[in-house]
Amino acid sequence: MDSSLPCYILFILIGCVKCSFDNHHHNGTRRYDYCVLGAGPAGLQMGYFLSKAKRDYIILERNSGPGSFFNKYPRHRKLISINKIHTGRQNREFNLRHDWNSLLSDKADLLFKRVSSEFYPPADAFPLYLSMFVKELGLRVQYGVDIGRVRAVLSATGRSYILTDQHMSDYTCSVLLVATGLWVPQKVEFVGSDLVEGYESISTNPEDYKDQAVLILGKGNSAFETAQSILGTASRVHMLSSSPVRLAWQTHYVGDLRAVNNELIDTYQLKSLDGLVEARLEKIVIYIQHKEEKNSSDVTGEELPGYHIDNFSIRKPYDRVIRCLGFRFNFSIFDSSTCPPNSEKAKGRLPGVTAWYEGKNTPGLFVLGTAAHSRDYRSSAGGFIHGFRYTARVVHRVLEQRYHSNQWPSTNLLTTQLQSWILKRVGEASGPYQMFEVLGDVIVLRGSHCEYVEEFPVQALPQFSSLSGHEISNHGLIVLVMQYGKKKIDYLGRSRAQTDWTKAWKSNFLHPVLYYYDTLPTEEEMKLRPYGWPLPRPKAVHHMVEDFLTEWESPVSHIQPLRRFLEHCVQTDLRAFYAESCFRSSLTHRKPPLFCQQGYLKQKGVAHSSQLWQHVHDAVQMPTEQEAGTSGADHAFPNYLAQAGASMSSGLKLDF
Repeated sequence: MDSSLPCYILFILIGCVKCSFDNHHHNGTRRYDYCVLGAGPAGLQMGYFLSKAKRDYIILERNSGPGSFFNKYPRHRKLISINKIHTGRQNREFNLRHDWNSLLSDKADLLFKRVSSEFYPPADAFPLYLSMFVKELGLRVQYGVDIGRVRAVLSATGRSYILTDQHMSDYTCSVLLVATGLWVPQKVEFVGSDLVEGYESISTNPEDYKDQAVLILGKGNSAFETAQSILGTASRVHMLSSSPVRLAWQTHYVGDLRAVNNELIDTYQLKSLDGLVEARLEKIVIYIQHKEEKNSSDVTGEELPGYHIDNFSIRKPYDRVIRCLGFRFNFSIFDSSTCPPNSEKAKGRLPGVTAWYEGKNTPGLFVLGTAAHSRDYRSSAGGFIHGFRYTARVVHRVLEQRYHSNQWPSTNLLTTQLQSWILKRVGEASGPYQMFEVLGDVIVLRGSHCEYVEEFPVQALPQFSSLSGHEISNHGLIVLVMQYGKKKIDYLGRSRAQTDWTKAWKSNFLHPVLYYYDTLPTEEEMKLRPYGWPLPRPKAVHHMVEDFLTEWESPVSHIQPLRRFLEHCVQTDLRAFYAESCFRSSLTHRKPPLFCQQGYLKQKGVAHSSQLWQHVHDAVQMPTEQEAGTSGADHAFPNYLAQAGASMSSGLKLDF
């Protein structure tokens, strides 16, 4: 070890150390209906939705290009958002379940895989992708605009927001969409905290740590990313934080430590000089001690509580201490009329927002992207691109209903079609899959038909009618969400998965759950919901048993139990019938099954097509029969079905 390097001595204290647009110019002010602050992934995603809806908007970015955060971070230049290009499927919606970097658009080829094919892509690829996104969609972005102050004003037309840039130019907008991300380094004050190096400024050259003892404050991905880069050159690496390390594969939270960064756990557990330590950062002291000089700190080791305990973990000196504590939201640009409150979660690093991502006490100011993660912090993917691309769409749909009276998009279905539509959604939908327990499909029951509303923020369910524009009927509603089990288990143990559909409620891995309510839950019920539940206690609940392939389409384990649950909710028979059964039922029952009412009795069913029925006819023939030129099937059977207007339906996929 170089004797010229200062040694940092750290002690644990016991009880110490306790915020081209000329047509928009008006009296020197640029006016827009919507201002998007920040041209990162969340800002550009919102820009796409505003552009598609032909709204009056501008995206303001302080740097010279989009996604500037990724020009510097992560410092060691490897993203941990997976880029799985090959899924064996051609379904775009399904593939987004495994593409964590692409933004949503109606251009099928505007995907991240165009700039990188690596599973864990290089960070430099992301600004390239965002530039491509801006150019190909023609988004309106103004670069070099550094907003330093945001204030609100009230006028006869309502509340508006005024943004002032570095040149004292003003931008006025009716709705402000804040997508500035998290970029202010999170710091903790303690004795000697001014002596630590920050993740934002450390050297990324491993040779600069050669034969040095390094202490890293923090145990998140940035901390482990830093540790991993110097494992081969540093003499020892210790990591300290108040909490034990959380592994993403155990917590199912992608913000916890990912396997791609966790090599130090191996060297710790296999006793190769590296290690993990728990202690409150506020209770540590760092001071400089040169080998041939008196301690330059005003505090001496002998004066510190714990000094005389001779076997505590971090008693040996360190050559450098590095702070890797993540980032916080920049509250400083907002004045008192616009500043959202600090969230109770994430140690106040994030702004507090409503369930529809509007700033609390700041109507018309919405928070997008990573900064809006307080709603699902440590529980879902709202702080990451593969999550907030969907919550940006949620905010846009709220805006369309509130300011333009456009209802939340929905699909009108016959009740007999509901089961098939649910199976389609659980098999491919990426929004509820990525934003599990946060975004859910709301099915508004209306007797013989229903409205299917996709990807509604379930914590905003009490405000469903005002936010979506859809009224709830006296038939009630069903909410479909994806959930993990709540029980802590050994996720690599033999009994980790549930395969018995009769015990579906014991499922541990991601699986669909349906909640049935006869009336809309109230705000009070939402607040008093059972701990860990995404929704209040329903009138009826149905878990679809977890599936190893995440394909919930097995006739016995998935489809039949779902149908019986839906029949309980809608109080009618949802089975599919052949024409002959419908005919008999019509003669013997006052009210035939709904399937017969909506199909057979309205002369609906499989269209009469000789080519189609020849396909069916050929499919039912056995090869040996075809070779013999005979068939065991009645040739009149398909024609009879067609003439009778039969509708064929089952849990199996028929490729006609």
